[in-house]
Amino acid sequence: MTHASPLRVGYGTGMDGAGLKPGATFRESGRQLQEKDGQMDFALTDQQELVRATARQFMETELRPRLRQYEKEEHFPAEEIRKLGEMGFCGMLVPEEWGGAGADTVSYVLMLEEVARVDASTAVTLSVTNSVVAGPLLAHGTGEQKKRWLPRLARGEMLGAFSLTEPAAGSDAAGIEARAERHGDEYVLNGTKSWVTNGGEAGLYIVFAKTDPAAGRKGVSAFLIEPSAPGFRVARHEDKMGLRISRSVELALENCEVPANQLLGGEGEGLKIALAGLDSGRLGIAAQSVGVAQGAMEMAARYAKQRRAFGQAIAEFQAIQWKLADMQTEIDAARMLVWQGAAMRDAGVKKLGRYASEAKLYASEMANRVVYHAVQIHGSSGYSRECEIERLYRDARVLTIYEGTSEIQRMVIARELLGAGFGRSA
Repeated sequence: MTHASPLRVGYGTGMDGAGLKPGATFRESGRQLQEKDGQMDFALTDQQELVRATARQFMETELRPRLRQYEKEEHFPAEEIRKLGEMGFCGMLVPEEWGGAGADTVSYVLMLEEVARVDASTAVTLSVTNSVVAGPLLAHGTGEQKKRWLPRLARGEMLGAFSLTEPAAGSDAAGIEARAERHGDEYVLNGTKSWVTNGGEAGLYIVFAKTDPAAGRKGVSAFLIEPSAPGFRVARHEDKMGLRISRSVELALENCEVPANQLLGGEGEGLKIALAGLDSGRLGIAAQSVGVAQGAMEMAARYAKQRRAFGQAIAEFQAIQWKLADMQTEIDAARMLVWQGAAMRDAGVKKLGRYASEAKLYASEMANRVVYHAVQIHGSSGYSRECEIERLYRDARVLTIYEGTSEIQRMVIARELLGAGFGRSA
């Protein structure tokens, strides 16, 4: 196999991988859609198979044995994430010149699916630092900004955090109230950010604030902030239903001083940067959803073969067989939507919004249905905190909420179907 990239996926394999560049053709990018002799090509490349196998092996051997303890202690898996970074999984879409793996998007979603199959918390940590921090920095950062932060993000030496949501502004991103005022060579930020994934663990935050409140959605700007910045602090940690070993925090910006050269993009470009990053982020959450559902289905199938009732394994009952069949069919359908979106990104398709939203909408709602049925198959055992499926049930619930609720995804899809101006306020 040709080694064209430094994608560090040799864990337990004795091999190094060769990631493909974003913008590669459908055929080069793997399980993607390309006509050939009247057939569709759905074959993964050797590289993509290696990424998937390596992520699975790492999660099964390094993290799964510790998950119950980590969950009880709410222990952030910093050491495991550091190892994943060394393998190239924190900067998969970052080019080699900036210390990344230079992998294709299909490899990226394969990795996230395998991580989420074992632990959704670790998957969202990786998704955020890859998609909505390293991605916007790569696309909109200056040469100096990239040099300062991108290699460390790509190598997993630091994590990134995305800070858009506020207590009174979630889906309505243009309604944020945080303010940024220019004073000479610096901006001074004031406001509160909530539900910041990786908060308290990240070394770099992309923070959105209004530099021109009168301009509405065109007055939002993005800033690159390190946690050591004066006036920047973690106000509290969220006590969540699920994803107990990931970090979600509220940030307080109190006369937070940010050098002007840490503005990302230009003034007023913040919302555009945020929404573009969310397209990739939604593919990441969709892949996470597929992984959670696949893990739940496999647990349910194993349990059904072990649990006996009325003199036979419950897997022998048609009611259970049909549940499992429906569950796997829905998982495979969602997986195809995720891979379609990833393949289109690799092919250079500019407008991914509808396809990313379709993947996120269907996969996240599918995951909640599948995990529900998995708990039902487990019966009373599935309601116990000692049973792993109970953790997946709690972890799955947020999938239809973050990176845009299901309602927002339907709005995005409908707007494109009915015209760009449909339902959009001035």
